[in-house]
Amino acid sequence: MEPRSVRFSQTTLTELMIPSYANFGGKIHGGILLSLIDKVAYACAARHAGTYCVTVSVDGVDFLEPVEVGDLVSLHASVNYVGRTSLVIGIRVIAENVKNGTQRHTNTSYVTMVAKGDDDKPTVVPELLLENEDDARRFLEAIKRRELKENYKDAFDNAKTRLDVQDNLHKLSKQRCVIGWETEKSE
Repeated sequence: MEPRSVRFSQTTLTELMIPSYANFGGKIHGGILLSLIDKVAYACAARHAGTYCVTVSVDGVDFLEPVEVGDLVSLHASVNYVGRTSLVIGIRVIAENVKNGTQRHTNTSYVTMVAKGDDDKPTVVPELLLENEDDARRFLEAIKRRELKENYKDAFDNAKTRLDVQDNLHKLSKQRCVIGWETEKSE
């Protein structure tokens, strides 16, 4: 299997935001954008892998700016990292006001996909050919993001296991919540 460059599978999906995509506040539903992110991630991953791919996780979906009805939204996707059967797709979302030509960066997301073979089991993907420092930086950032995600998951799982509600109720005193059951009083 020959390595494939980032350029080989780069994909752009562009769609006009129509009124039926809007929420009650008149902005585009986040779910519409998530659906578009998933579509472009699939297209990019499938191009690189040369096979069907499924979404495993979506990381870092921050809605930086609202998207308006009438905006032309372009989602630019690139393979940032490949493992044995997985790919991390980086997606940059740009909304353009077609009346005045202004463009806004509204989202950046990272989607992990897994390639599937005809037997519906994970299958090996081509290596990623890094052609420049930007390609290498994105690959290294994906490795770092994975390390941090694993560390966070381990730390949170350990904290959850050791979390004693009674010992931590004092942390709720300055929060916007009300205890609705009888608690043990400490002496």
